[in-house]
Amino acid sequence: MTISHPVTFTRTFQTKSGKDITIGTGTGTKWKKDLSDDSVNPELVDQVLRSLNLGFRHIDTAEVYNTHKEVGAAIKQAGIPREDLWITTKYCPGYRGINAPSTSPTESLNKALKELDTPYVDFFLIHQPFFTEEMTGGVTIESAWKELIEAKKQGKVRFIGVSNFAKVHLKRILAISESEEFLPVVNQIEFHPFLQNQSPDIVKFCQENNIQVEAYSPLAPLSRTEAPELVKYLKEIGAKYNKTPAQLLLRYTLQKGIIPITTSCQEQRIRQSLDLFDFELTKDETTAIDTIGAKSSYRAFFDVEFENL
Repeated sequence: MTISHPVTFTRTFQTKSGKDITIGTGTGTKWKKDLSDDSVNPELVDQVLRSLNLGFRHIDTAEVYNTHKEVGAAIKQAGIPREDLWITTKYCPGYRGINAPSTSPTESLNKALKELDTPYVDFFLIHQPFFTEEMTGGVTIESAWKELIEAKKQGKVRFIGVSNFAKVHLKRILAISESEEFLPVVNQIEFHPFLQNQSPDIVKFCQENNIQVEAYSPLAPLSRTEAPELVKYLKEIGAKYNKTPAQLLLRYTLQKGIIPITTSCQEQRIRQSLDLFDFELTKDETTAIDTIGAKSSYRAFFDVEFENL
């Protein structure tokens, strides 16, 4: 991957072998299985393996996706040294009244390490803050965070963070983190031109507090037929750079200092997702995407939960 137009993130993360991480490939949404399903989906194994063979080194999974086994199988088949890879997983604290599948973040992590067949993960995140003690068997945001700190001390996790947290939730764990070493380093949120802040001022707050923002669903606007103006504009500037609308949105995300998580089964699109560093959008172009995107509003996940935040 030739990088002639690098991007700057809030923080720089490297694999154990010293390689910087950028865009990640995800194993949720389309690939998510019922938690009672113990099978291994060969299509997902092939998709992750294809992504690795084509150059991806950053893989995103989660307890609630139930895709650890597929990721582990693909990594084993790829034969890529573990220290060259970046693996993210997340503790599921339950959702909308559905109980957490594990009794604690520690149990969740230990199960993940076994299924992934790895001694450590690079990011371990609390998947979302919208849970009750009844759903988790007594686990709170604070007690969950303390377990993540302990996992980091034990070497099972390199970095700890969160996902879908608003400022009010982040402030709770910032208040109890033992030292700078145990502060949250990442907040993975839904981000795209139609949702430039998942919760009020969250991107700015994270960046001001040295918390890297990751984006899931960065290509969501491309599936929204009721808002064609953005796609039309992307096609116009795409002709200038010889890039697809998807590549432009991923580059837009990167230039915001945000790490995008995307996925595709198609080899051509996987290649295109990595081909983002030989051009740079101008300030006017990123501003235009902001402006056009702000005319529409779309939230794919946690619509009810974020209503009052």
